[in-house]
Amino acid sequence: MIEDKLLILRFKHGSRRALARIYEKYEGYLLTLATALLNDVNSAEDIVHDFFVSFAQSADSLKLEGSLKGYLATCVANRTRDSIRIKKRQPDALDESIQIRSNAKGPELAAICNEELQLLNSALSRLPYEQREVLILHLRGDMKFIQIAKSQNVSINTVQSRYRYGLDKLRTLLDGEVLC
Repeated sequence: MIEDKLLILRFKHGSRRALARIYEKYEGYLLTLATALLNDVNSAEDIVHDFFVSFAQSADSLKLEGSLKGYLATCVANRTRDSIRIKKRQPDALDESIQIRSNAKGPELAAICNEELQLLNSALSRLPYEQREVLILHLRGDMKFIQIAKSQNVSINTVQSRYRYGLDKLRTLLDGEVLC
């Protein structure tokens, strides 16, 4: 995108407005990705904000190849992966997950969709992280398999296999459930 290239150029030259625009444009998208990967809104917000702090400090060393959106998504996915590794090392850490709620209209439809979203979140959280990450980056992050493969330093065949196995496991976990 031309706007993204201009924003990066201005950001590298110290423009605070360019950084603010990048934040405004991609914060919601990155928060959605991080929340889907972690199933925890608070941790996702922390990761996205911490990322933007370090991103703001990296203007001089930033070397961007490809799309800004893909670069930001890869960075946030890497940070979520690191966060999960750290949490695994700290077994006493409390899990304070917040459930994602539906914005559906009407109380009956909202209740149904909320229950189905909880089922989907539960099923996603039961997938191995590598499969969940590929599914979310591809379906929610609009990243192509080749982009995901580059960001994870694996082959495209590995990414496609993780995607297929993840979908198969989701189908098994959600067998018989109807989602709105």
